[in-house]
Amino acid sequence: METTSRSVAQTPAAEGGQQVPSARRTVDGYLRASFPWYGLDEAFTGPRWLMQVGAAADGAVEHGSIGHGDEPSVRGETEGEDRERFAVVVTVAANPVRRSADGTGVLEATSVSSAAWLAGVGLLSFTWPGQMDHSLRDDWLEQQTETAWALADDLDGPEWSMLSLPVDGVPRPFHYRESEFGWVLAGSTEQGVHVGAYGRGMSAYGLGFAEIKDISAYE
Repeated sequence: METTSRSVAQTPAAEGGQQVPSARRTVDGYLRASFPWYGLDEAFTGPRWLMQVGAAADGAVEHGSIGHGDEPSVRGETEGEDRERFAVVVTVAANPVRRSADGTGVLEATSVSSAAWLAGVGLLSFTWPGQMDHSLRDDWLEQQTETAWALADDLDGPEWSMLSLPVDGVPRPFHYRESEFGWVLAGSTEQGVHVGAYGRGMSAYGLGFAEIKDISAYE
């Protein structure tokens, strides 16, 4: 992927490599961001909850996630996961190629592919085939992560289709794909950020996105 570095785009994870709601951070990290946060629009009336933010080496917040609906368990570990209905919205700052804070290197630009990558990996963090032995999870997760990376690098490929979804009330194009684990989509806004999303049990076709006016209300 020419426009995204995986060293920058990694999502924070709990011990063992899985991202879980209980490990999500407080609102403080979100308040440090220099870009607007996005979530589902007012048509969604269910629970909303903070997850995690990702920052560069200099501490600048670069992306973060907001959950909507049921707080998901790892698919395959618990009974009833098919009844979970959730969507997670990932906001990624639209950064150009730039010098690192210490002046020793260059940080790559972010893009819609960045949002697609983060959303794809986010979905994997709540996925675990039930027939798989625990000892094989790391190998499976590494393989699936590489697949998510390759798919995010080829948004015009056959695995993706296009959806038009409202962002702040204005239709915007999104890249969309489904898998046995759930769905992933990614696009851009007019406010200088890229938006990705992933979920299960909620149809992506009826979603809309809107800027969060007061992220501190999520505390």
